Order: sequence, then structure tokens, then C-alpha cells
Amino acid sequence: MIFSTVSSAPLDRGRDWRETISNAYFPLDISYTDEPKFSGELEARSLGPVSLSRLECDGLIYRRSKRHLVAPHGSDFLITIPDRGEVGFVQEKCDTRCGPGGFLLERSDVPYDFWHRDRTSMWVVKAPNASLRARVGPPERLAGMTFDATRGVGACFVDMVRSIGPRLDEMDPRALDTLGQQIVDLVCLAIHADDRVLDTHLSSVRAAHLYRAEQYIRSKLDWPELMPQQIADACGISLRYLQQLFTDNDRSVCDWIREQRLIRCEEELRKPSSRLSISEIAYRWGFADQSQFSKHYRKRFGRTPSDTRMQSRDGPPRLPR
Repeated sequence: MIFSTVSSAPLDRGRDWRETISNAYFPLDISYTDEPKFSGELEARSLGPVSLSRLECDGLIYRRSKRHLVAPHGSDFLITIPDRGEVGFVQEKCDTRCGPGGFLLERSDVPYDFWHRDRTSMWVVKAPNASLRARVGPPERLAGMTFDATRGVGACFVDMVRSIGPRLDEMDPRALDTLGQQIVDLVCLAIHADDRVLDTHLSSVRAAHLYRAEQYIRSKLDWPELMPQQIADACGISLRYLQQLFTDNDRSVCDWIREQRLIRCEEELRKPSSRLSISEIAYRWGFADQSQFSKHYRKRFGRTPSDTRMQSRDGPPRLPR
């Protein structure tokens, strides 16, 4: 698929871009910063069950709502790699930003907003839920997370996507299918390498319990009263069994909860236009004791929460919702 708004009349550009995006990914609503002047280009190619696309366009908001989920559609994930510009993404409790040097995981079967204010270019990998699930367990627990693409496997994944793009027309279907599998393998290796993601080489039953606990914890991080017994009860397992699952990952349940809360606080502190105070951010993500929060934050990131906030205000402004 190759499309450019150059071939569309000004009054048709918004409609034509919406149809193109819906065909490339899935149905969405789109609001434009300036629809008559909007311009965009998209190239998409199938790599077996995976697709790879590159698009560049002016500012807009993509909105996938509940009514879009009524129509039959597979449960797919989009892995977005910004090349130029920053994108914003909100899905359920996740509210994040991603720019060059990272990639973002988006779930198609739950409503979301995705936007960028200025002209932005990006690569997008569309992969079936089943392909990710076979490699990283339930991918739903990872939706809305951003991952580092500046080093290690994450950098290899992004480098591969960028390097093969111009060569796809030179390959036969068999080679394209193999490349699609390799792209999914690499992105899943990058996910496994992230400290925020629990990894396990246990039996499938124990792994399923661990992933269920991980997903439950992520959904309840804003509860100061979240405790291991509550997590065990929600997952239908004993407290001792839950603790063993985390011990297999060389950490305790409480340590992992605190780590996830610190990461969420750091993300919030980096939003340049956030109006929440540091204490409000700490409380929002489950820290009831401000002094303990500051202590743990400094130990984890090597700086104070105030230092992080000052650094973020020197950076680019937050994108509008």
C-alpha cells in the first residue's frame, strides 16, 4: 500500500487519510490540526502475518473508541517507532509519551487516543496478539509501555526495521515472511530485556500465574493499600505460592511493586506541563509516605524528584490531548 495526500483534493484529504489508515491498521476516528492543509504519506508492506509501514504526516489525533470494537477484527498490537517528533498515547490507565530512541506497544482491542502535535514520521509494526503471546506471555499486560531503543536488543530491533524498509521490494514472499518472524522475535527479546517485565522459565501453569499477578499489580499501582495477600487472593493462589513466583525472579513482591511505582512517578515527573506537585504524584502512584518516596526515588534514579522535574522543564513541551 502506497498513499499520499498529494493526490487528494484539500477537502478530501482528511477522509482519504482516515480510509487509508483504517485499511492499513483498523478503523479509527481522526481529528486534524488543520484538515484542509493536512498532508501525509504512508507505505505499508505485508511480511506474512506481520505488516511493516512507514508514515509521515502533520499533527492529528487518532481515536479508537468502543464502537470501533464492535466490528469483527483480530486482536493485534502496534509497535510504534518514532523517527522524528514525539507521540502521545493514552489507553486505560497508561498515559505516556514516546520519541526517537524508544518504541511503544499499543493494543487494538481496547479504546485509546494516539496523537502528535507537529509533523512526525514513524515506523509501525502490526503483529497478531498470538505471535507476541507465544513469546512473551499475555501481551495485554504490556500495553501502553514504552521501551528503550538506544541500546542492546531494543536498538537492534529498531535498526533492523529501518534497514530492511528500503529493501522490501527486492524480496520474495518467503523472505518477507521470514523477516516478519524475525522482527517479532527481536521486539520480544527487547521486551524480555526490560527490567520492568517479569520473565520466567517456569512451567506454563506457574508462568500464567506470574503474568496474571503482574497484570493485576500494574492495574492497581495507585492503591496505597495494595498488599501481597490481596494480589494472591485476586489471582486465586496462596500468598506463599505468589512469593515463590517472585523469588524465582530474584525479587520480592513488595520490591517489584515499589519499582513499578517509582517508574510511573518518574514518567509523570518528566511531563513538562504536569500541574501535580511531587507529593501529589507520589500519592497518585501509591506512596503514602513522602520521605520514603524521596529516599527510594533517589536510590533508584540517582537524583531527587525535584531534579527530574527541573530537567524535564528544559525539554520539549507536552503534547495536547
